[in-house]
Amino acid sequence: MMPTDGHLLSDRQGEAGQRSDAFAVLFDHTTFRHLEGFGLGSGWRCWEVGAGGTSVVSWLAKKVGPTGKVVATDTDISWAVPSVTRPPVEALAHQAGVDQPPGENFDLVHARLALVHAPDPERALLSMISAVRPGGRLLVEEADSALQPLACPEESAPEHHLANRLRQAVRTLLADRGIDTAYGRRLPRLLRAAGLRGVRADAYFPVASPDCAALEATTVERLREDLVTANLATDEEIDRHLSHVASGAMDVAAPPLISAWGRKA
Repeated sequence: MMPTDGHLLSDRQGEAGQRSDAFAVLFDHTTFRHLEGFGLGSGWRCWEVGAGGTSVVSWLAKKVGPTGKVVATDTDISWAVPSVTRPPVEALAHQAGVDQPPGENFDLVHARLALVHAPDPERALLSMISAVRPGGRLLVEEADSALQPLACPEESAPEHHLANRLRQAVRTLLADRGIDTAYGRRLPRLLRAAGLRGVRADAYFPVASPDCAALEATTVERLREDLVTANLATDEEIDRHLSHVASGAMDVAAPPLISAWGRKA
């Protein structure tokens, strides 16, 4: 069964660590590039929303130093081991848009792949903005699998057709859970509508990386039961696809990550 919180790929399921690692390798450098551009440094107070892992939290902690603060929140904070959650890091169980922000006057609020899984994404976004100090920064990053819906952009062989059909099946499961697979492209408009200044956005689209393949394999394996139950794929098709991915001979793409940012007036 799928999680009741609407998060089809909940970090409470198996293989969460492998999927989180693949996300980190694929997208951390993009996230860090944007954060560096804000002038992030010693003494900053940061809220990492829907942390889900340690890579961004640890990087932020090094940047803000002992005089700063990093509040890392998620619905499941089992990743928050003692080696990570020591000053300046504080980890808290929290659901964006449901619980009150864990503070106010943050210099930076960042969320990656968190908003679209919130029960009310718009309310979660406004809650995050309310916690930013005047002049502070917000960075929100979401995948947009509808922007580039193919697992294999070069669809020239039977294994590519199968991969793309399974990617569509995953999008169908997400849509059935009420998840907007085109949410990423809406971020700039939503940030402007919320009153942020200097709103900008870009997209990062990794192709043909071993970590793209790792992300594809863990995602499809974790959704195997749901795909089969919904008659969107068979176990045989999934096994065949995973074998193709493991061979390393197929160029697999990850969904584009759209990053949008702005400054609170």
